[in-house]
Amino acid sequence: MNRNEMLVAAIKNGTVIDHIPTGKTYQVANLLKLEELTTPVTIGYNYKSKKLDRKGIIKVEDKFFTDEEISRLSVVAPNIVLNIIRNYEVVEKKTVTTPDELRGIVKCNNPKCITNNEPMQTLFHVVDKEKGILKCHYCEKEQNIDNVELV
Repeated sequence: MNRNEMLVAAIKNGTVIDHIPTGKTYQVANLLKLEELTTPVTIGYNYKSKKLDRKGIIKVEDKFFTDEEISRLSVVAPNIVLNIIRNYEVVEKKTVTTPDELRGIVKCNNPKCITNNEPMQTLFHVVDKEKGILKCHYCEKEQNIDNVELV
């Protein structure tokens, strides 16, 4: 992209989260607890996108996300792209994909599940990534990733 066309200022070091489905932009920001950061955060919304028609973009200065934070992101917005920026250059691009297991991220929607009645971490197996089907390790109830509640 030509630097003259950039819609948001470049950052020296940090992470640019790109290709966020527009409707998920603020959910991603909340999930990453961006409001708690003391470094500059830019949230862009409704930008034109070849891939998505419209997209969100978030630039976070001086912040590099952990694998656990990235796993959480995969639940609300799989296929977003993280651009790792060092000295104004993209040094790495990561496409966020849903892992095979989600540990302590999603709440089971079965009220009788042990995870809703005992102080323990949830564990889901992703049984169908295409359709977004998760299966609780404990009660074996399946739920769609689009309808989950985060822990």
